[in-house]
Amino acid sequence: MKQLQYSNKVYRTDPKTASFFSKTFTGLTFYSKFLTIVYSASHKAKRGKYGYPEWCQSCFNVLRALERARVNFEITGINYLEQLETPCVVIGNHMSMLETVVLPIIIQPVRNVTFIVKQSLLDYPVFKHVMRSRDPIAVSRINPRQDLKAVLEGGMDRLKRGISVIVFPQTTRTNSFDPTKFSTLGVKLAQRANVPIVPLALLTDAWRNGKYFKDFGKIDATKDVKFAFGKPTWVQGRGNDEHQAIIDFISGKMQEWEENRA
Repeated sequence: MKQLQYSNKVYRTDPKTASFFSKTFTGLTFYSKFLTIVYSASHKAKRGKYGYPEWCQSCFNVLRALERARVNFEITGINYLEQLETPCVVIGNHMSMLETVVLPIIIQPVRNVTFIVKQSLLDYPVFKHVMRSRDPIAVSRINPRQDLKAVLEGGMDRLKRGISVIVFPQTTRTNSFDPTKFSTLGVKLAQRANVPIVPLALLTDAWRNGKYFKDFGKIDATKDVKFAFGKPTWVQGRGNDEHQAIIDFISGKMQEWEENRA
């Protein structure tokens, strides 16, 4: 199975990865490669030949295509996932399409994983075949009570089968982190399943949300991509303290990264 190469548990992009053509035609180069990757993955998924190794390979190819377009990555905290002896609920902020197509190559080589996704993604042209093959948990984002039931029942089922679950509790993708819109959905799932939470802070605005097509925005190579996993925690009581700890972790990382960009 394809996996990233870490140095002292940290992954950083090799600056030699970028190509001359990609430097000149960043968006054109990346999206032509991205669409090729998606169509190939979709073709395999429709034939029932898209398993975990193929998923990792596709996501690795996307990450490499971004690096060739001069987007630099830094991934830290992978050791927290490696040390776990149980499946977990990964809870993070949500900024762009980038984390959806890159996180699998980070997490899947360590432990089996799936996403909680909007139902619309399972109906998305071409991409739907890939998403459906990954056994995701679908929510409508219309009926909160029904969505909670779907997450708890579907999440419990996956976790019992040893499949970790990625949760983005924000209602929409956004470049800013607003704790007031960060729901306790993931905490409730971890509490019900009695599995640990792994907080995830990410900064992925190098892949901007598009004006007309949200998933196809500008690729901004001046902005580095950051993924940071935090120390696992088990939910105690109602989970209020754990929820706040996740918010504090993400807020702290976002502030640190933004200050370093300035």
